[in-house]
This record gives sequence, structure tokens and C-alpha cells, in this order.
Amino acid sequence: MDGTVLVADDDRTIRTVLTQALTRAGCKVHATSSLTTLMRWVGEGKGDVVISDVVMPDGNGLEMLPKIAEDRPGLPVIVISAQNTIMTAIQAAEAEAYDYLPKPFDLPDLMKRTARALEQKRRAPSDPRADGGERPDELPLVGRTPAMQALYRLVARVMNTDLPVMISGESGTGKSLIARAIHDFSDRRTLPFVTVTAADLQDLEGPVRVLARVRGGTLLIDEIANVEDEIQARIVRMMDAPGDHVPRFMATSQTDLAAAMEKGKVRQDLYYRLCGAVVQVPALRERVDDIPLLADHFLARAEHDGAPKRWLSAEAVELIRRYSWPGNVRQLENAVRRLGLTSRADEITRAEVETVLGSQPEVEPVLGGGDTEKLSASVERHLRRYFDLHGNMLPPPGLYQRILREVEAPLIEIALDATGGNQAKCADLLGINRNTLRKKITDLDIQVTRRRKLM
Repeated sequence: MDGTVLVADDDRTIRTVLTQALTRAGCKVHATSSLTTLMRWVGEGKGDVVISDVVMPDGNGLEMLPKIAEDRPGLPVIVISAQNTIMTAIQAAEAEAYDYLPKPFDLPDLMKRTARALEQKRRAPSDPRADGGERPDELPLVGRTPAMQALYRLVARVMNTDLPVMISGESGTGKSLIARAIHDFSDRRTLPFVTVTAADLQDLEGPVRVLARVRGGTLLIDEIANVEDEIQARIVRMMDAPGDHVPRFMATSQTDLAAAMEKGKVRQDLYYRLCGAVVQVPALRERVDDIPLLADHFLARAEHDGAPKRWLSAEAVELIRRYSWPGNVRQLENAVRRLGLTSRADEITRAEVETVLGSQPEVEPVLGGGDTEKLSASVERHLRRYFDLHGNMLPPPGLYQRILREVEAPLIEIALDATGGNQAKCADLLGINRNTLRKKITDLDIQVTRRRKLM
């Protein structure tokens, strides 16, 4: 790589790592913990690429992007942030950041993105859009796992396109919330958002009434795979001739739409019109680390609505992580709200969680591994979904090592839990040398203190 990179991050370790890595790659580096200093460098004409954190001691990195674009049109800015929410991804996209990576980031991946930014000129951004109306401070999408981060980035990319969007996922995963988020943060946010079912299109005048309601906003067709063929044909005609005010079309489906098309349940012409962009929403069992975060979110929302303040004990958290939640986020929300209302004390106990889960469908725990699917089949399913989350784009380079790391880290953590934190027993269980285990614990930043054996 050849060029000058400006690095702004309040974490000295990150500044050191990036400085060393970029210098070894052939770049000149200026690193600072101050946005004021970064903006001075930009104003002086320094730097070919900027790598900036969001939350800094003297300001917000995202808020500096319009000023950077004004002072230095075409200067690529790569945003890195520990605030791994859909809001961050959307704000970065709206501010026309060159790229966005959540922390902790993969260093080789960041280096390759920096190299691409140095090699190509970024187009000069247009003037910032005037905000067309009030926007919510927070979206009801919670999650920090890699699956959700990939989802956030995809939502940010398709947000202001006119492509139809097909949103797939199991019942209760939040497909309608994703559709609403795309609308609420798009250029159509001041126009209507209308959800319709097959019943709304049953008669011949149905499409005309629907288009009159949506008036160029966003039209969401719920569970498109359940719509009968005659109504599917009407939807095709409606998409081909929507009238003067062209809406954006979205649809949701619990089933694999491609498979439904192959079985003749979905028309080919409708399938190809709707799948301009495909958004696959992960099931809750595919993002287990988000479960405690979601539970806290639902308890806090219940408290905001007037319920008593409640929190889950460590044992209760471990138990809800182990359950597979076939009803996904919706089932988790209902269970947590019930716990918040029925708990005898401020801290919700494991026994209380067991009572609530006792009335839920009996399925294999997340960590239990069912007999109906081989591990290789499960891994293949997760990998295919990971690729699907990126739509028509390939995942970032370095996939092999990234996947190995994501499998290796939980394997070691679970083995340590199972052996009560005894590294000698854990190494024997895994069939590796104890020194190798220690090195992997260090490299993967695995916490080994206060580990409890799984019950």
C-alpha cells in the first residue's frame, strides 16, 4: 500500500496496532486520540484515507463526516465503532462513509479495505439531504453478534435504493421490524408505510385501493408465499403498472421463496420482481449471545411502561441462553415480560425462569445438539445463511480464518465451563497440549476467571 492514513481512536492500543500494521504495509500514518487534531490534519490537506472511531473524547466521529466531505471531497473515511447497532450502520451509510466496521474488527479485513480505499477515488458526496420529518431515536432491533452486524450493514446498503426487498426468516424473528426500519430511515420516511395481506387484494379493486393508500411510500406484502396464484398475478400487474406515485415494494416470507417457486407455490414472474434485494433475518438460536441483551432490553422497556424494575440473575441468564426459542424474539419478549410481572423479587431467579419455560414448547436446548441434524449439516446451514446475508456481494476477505475463530472460541469456552475452568482437564478433553490451550485462550481473548460448570 502507498499513501498516508489518518487514524483517530481514543484507544491507545488500537492506535498502536493500526500504526504498526499500516507502516509495515508501506503507509505513512498520523494517529491521534482527538477529533480536533484529525480535523486540523484534514483541513491542512494531509491524508489519503481516514480511519476514525465514533465515540471520541471531544466529539462524535460520524458528525465530522459532512465537514470532512465539505473540506476534502472524495477523501475516504472508514468508520470503526464499538457501538454495534443498526443506528451506527445506518448513520455511517447516510453520512456516506466509505466503509463501516464494528469493533472488534478483523485486522486483515480492515487492511484490505484500507488498500481498496487508497486505490480508488471516492465520488464527491452530494449535499446532505434535508431531514423530511421526525425520526425515532432508537430502532427496536437489538443485537451485537456477527449475524446481526451483517444484517445491519445490508439494511444500510439497501435503505435508499428503489429495489424491491424480500425479507425472509422464521416466525418471530422481526421481519416486519426490518421492513419498517428500512422505510423509516429512507428517503420515503415521510410517506405512508402500508402493510397488506392477501385479503386486501382479494377483489379486483383491491390493488387500486392499496396504491391509493400508499401514495408512493412503502408497500409491504405480508407472507407472500401464502398468497394464492390469482392474487399473485394481481401483484405482478400492480408492480408493472403502479400509476403516478410509484411505491417501494417489500414482502416477507417464513419459507424459502426460491424453494416455494420451484414447487410451484410462488409464480416465477413474482419471485424475480420481488427479489431485487434479499434480507435474511437470523433465528434467535443463531445469535445466542444476543439473548441476554434482548432480555435486558425487554425488561427495561417494561419498566418504562410502568412495570417494576427487574433483572435476571446470572443463573437465570445462563438458562435462557440454553433454550432454543423456537418462537424467536417474539417468544423471548413474551416470556421475559411475564417474568418481569410475576417475579417475587427484583432479581429474577433460575427457578422462576424454569417455571416459565416449563410452559413453553419442549425442544432441544441450544447447547444440547439435537439428534435430527448432523453437525456438518448445521454448520453448512449457518454458512449458507451468512453468505445470503451479504446479498449479491461476497463476504469480506479472510473468511476461512474468521469462521475457524468463531467456531474455536465457543468450543474452548464451553469446554472450560464443562471442566470448571481446569485447563489441564480442558486440554485433555479437547485433545490438545496444555501450552497450546493457553496460547489459544490468549489469542482468542477468552476470559477464564469465575467459570462455572454447566448444570
